[in-house]
Amino acid sequence: MPSMPLPQPSLRHRLRKILALFPPNWCLAILVALDGYAFMHPVLREVRAREYSFWLALDNWHEIMRVVGLLEIPRLVLGVGLQVIALGLILKARIAWAFSLVLLIGIGTFAILGDGGRAGLGIYTLVLVIALVAYWRRFDRASVTAGSLFALVSVLSLMIYAVFGTLYLGNEFNPPILDAGTALYFSIVSMSTVGYGDIVPHSGTARLFTASIIILGITVFATSVSAIAGPVIGGNLKRLVKGRFSSAMRKNHIIIAGATPLALSVYQGLRARNEEVTVIVPTGMAHDYPAATDLIEGDPSSVDVLHVAGVTRARYVLALRDDDAENAFIVLAAKEATGADGAKTVALVNTSKHLEKIRRVQPDLVFSVQLLGAELLTRAINGEPMDSQAITDLFFAKPSSNTQPT
Repeated sequence: MPSMPLPQPSLRHRLRKILALFPPNWCLAILVALDGYAFMHPVLREVRAREYSFWLALDNWHEIMRVVGLLEIPRLVLGVGLQVIALGLILKARIAWAFSLVLLIGIGTFAILGDGGRAGLGIYTLVLVIALVAYWRRFDRASVTAGSLFALVSVLSLMIYAVFGTLYLGNEFNPPILDAGTALYFSIVSMSTVGYGDIVPHSGTARLFTASIIILGITVFATSVSAIAGPVIGGNLKRLVKGRFSSAMRKNHIIIAGATPLALSVYQGLRARNEEVTVIVPTGMAHDYPAATDLIEGDPSSVDVLHVAGVTRARYVLALRDDDAENAFIVLAAKEATGADGAKTVALVNTSKHLEKIRRVQPDLVFSVQLLGAELLTRAINGEPMDSQAITDLFFAKPSSNTQPT
């Protein structure tokens, strides 16, 4: 009898497998960093084209800016800033996503409208902007690290703008600013809005430039503080609200213990059916639950943690960790916290040889993916019928009627 050819995986399935190997946030971060490098490459090429001795021979900042070009400084700042903020995209930080969009729009405009317009880079930047907008849901985290990167890039960019602008307009200040140290001092004083009055702009251009430093300084410092302090304060408030109010509101809900792909899929399925779900993950464990999840960090096999999750008012406790021993301990802790008439318990069995050991802790339901898949495949090959009761017994790995209790 000729063998039946196996169905070929669809193109969509292949794409999903490829995308699983390359997370979109990592790919976008790399592409954004490359965009920043390509944008500032003309400046780097100009610097590398000249000997080191040439730069040493320049005795003042005016000559350096004349050689490099004053308008090339923003190019360098934008390029470096985009490469640094790309690290925030790896962390899926929302502030890094927003900051990247702003920088990319600036780079795209500069590339297309600037002298010697580079249409190719402009199109590439536009595609990146569209990709970031398309994947905006991926960047939903408030990260202190990303906020710190944002603050660093913002302060350094403003500092470079202020120092080089001050040196370029040096003769329009009283007394004139002719060295980098004095320019740095004036920039810091202006950015911090201290204003000692020992250096004063005396031309209209210098006054407007100084005003721009003051306005940008206030904006950058305020935004930087909020970017760093926001996640910290928000996290503390979130923990406060969850600790004091959420536990009182949890009722007739389902508790999921674990951060496995199965646990995430079960969570999404329950939420799609408007079920109230509380998730417990071990402290420090990475997970992919949405930011709005009612999530508790702690040991799910701890009775105290289960009480915080409202186990006495829950309908089910699902032990869905990837360690069978941990799942058994979670079931025991749930039974200890609620007694015989409390929430029903469901235990996941990751390895079929542990099935009988899990049954000894007497969960209400036992779920074995291995046995379910093997039995379904065997019945399908043999053409055996599948009724609802058989599927239920298989799905929850119920013992047969002649099985003696252990």
